[in-house]
Amino acid sequence: MEALWAHTQQPELHQQWDLRFSEISYLPRPTEAEPQQFLYATRIGFGLGVAGKGESMGTKEKNGERTSVLKFWSDEWLSLIRTGAGYWKYIPTDNGLRFLTGYDYQTRFGLPGAVVDRLAFRPLIGWATAWSFDCLRLWLEKGIRPAVSVRLALTQWLVQLVLGISWIYQGVVPKLLFPDTGELHILQGAGFTLTAAHRIATAVGVGEILFGLLFWLLPRRSLRPVYLLNMLGLLVLGVGALFSQPMVFVAPFNPFTLNLCMMALAAIGLFTLADELPSASRCLRQPPH
Repeated sequence: MEALWAHTQQPELHQQWDLRFSEISYLPRPTEAEPQQFLYATRIGFGLGVAGKGESMGTKEKNGERTSVLKFWSDEWLSLIRTGAGYWKYIPTDNGLRFLTGYDYQTRFGLPGAVVDRLAFRPLIGWATAWSFDCLRLWLEKGIRPAVSVRLALTQWLVQLVLGISWIYQGVVPKLLFPDTGELHILQGAGFTLTAAHRIATAVGVGEILFGLLFWLLPRRSLRPVYLLNMLGLLVLGVGALFSQPMVFVAPFNPFTLNLCMMALAAIGLFTLADELPSASRCLRQPPH
């Protein structure tokens, strides 16, 4: 309880694991009786950021449980959030601690602001809250610092993004849209007729598109066989191209360099694919019945 309390109540620790905030700092308190106010800031990229203020409304301890209540607001025109309030609750259980949060806020910009909040901002901030809670759990349970978790997660996301784009591009552009630029020639070199080559290129293109989508649609725990299949498939395709059309291997950006890079990316994905990566899916997003 004390460790969890410290990592959530001390600004220098809190800002390390919470994706929603880039910086948190306490303001001086005139007296101990005054509520504790704090400043917060969130970087949104391109040199832009949003800042605001918050105020701790008090804490309560009862039967071993602790509750912390706060309110927050921002006067900056760029901030979608105008005012809001929330709580954290710490509940001891037989297996450890259950850490709960609930919050709500009012938006600015009228109806457009409400639409943006409902369709994009609120789901994003909810996901960031759940991901951050699991990042905190890994820090306290396994000693994995948030900076390490963030780097590993970004690496995994980047690998999935690039491999997905690469497979989908290879399926759409050279197979479906412009097969005459080389795909048909390679298949004809393997002994297929022009008609058969067209059909094979189309079927392979659709398969590559579907395979690329797996990197984006499957949960992370199911990606290991996809990474392995990616490496094996590229090896088979490279060997096949070597025997059917060896001259393509002397062209710029040839199958050797492309396949090698994609296989290396898959290997990086395998190395960073671990249960020790934070996941928003581990947190309950709705209260259990």
